[in-house]
Amino acid sequence: MDQDEILLDTEERMEKAVTVFKDHLGGLRTGRANPGLVDSIRVEAYGSPTPLKQIANISVPEPQQIAIRPFDGGMVAAIVKAIQASDMGLAPQSDGRLIRLNIPPLSTETRRKLANRIKELAEEARVAIRNVRRDGNKHADTSHKDKLLTEDDLERVKEEVQELTKKYEGMVNTMATDKEKAIMED
Repeated sequence: MDQDEILLDTEERMEKAVTVFKDHLGGLRTGRANPGLVDSIRVEAYGSPTPLKQIANISVPEPQQIAIRPFDGGMVAAIVKAIQASDMGLAPQSDGRLIRLNIPPLSTETRRKLANRIKELAEEARVAIRNVRRDGNKHADTSHKDKLLTEDDLERVKEEVQELTKKYEGMVNTMATDKEKAIMED
């Protein structure tokens, strides 16, 4: 691999780690209703598990409520069943066409647990980013041994990989801090 390929691969993989972290954060409850809370719920639809957002329109009509309107009216019962089976702790209310989820306020203890979960997820993301850094450095060393990179290029690539690591770890830290504030303030 030449230095551009190493850096491009490293950056893409670090971006993926941050994206996965962001998706995990989106699924965490805050005191407010958020469509991201139910996006990942899978519903048994037409013989296969399907993400809820693919079979229904999800909206937030009020700060403490999520409204789910299935595209196919026959899916209401399956969606209610999937929400009840999820570990969200939400009680769906259905009128046959629309499903409403009332989001209760978080207790102090629940807020602390969520804050700790955010820290765990952030650490997992940082570890993933560091693993990508290690792989990028390993590719650079291999390319140097194979005489594809000069000594100066090797050092430059390692410096740039370290800069990418700092950048993406900073993004994870910022997202974690913001989400933690959102949970603790509500």
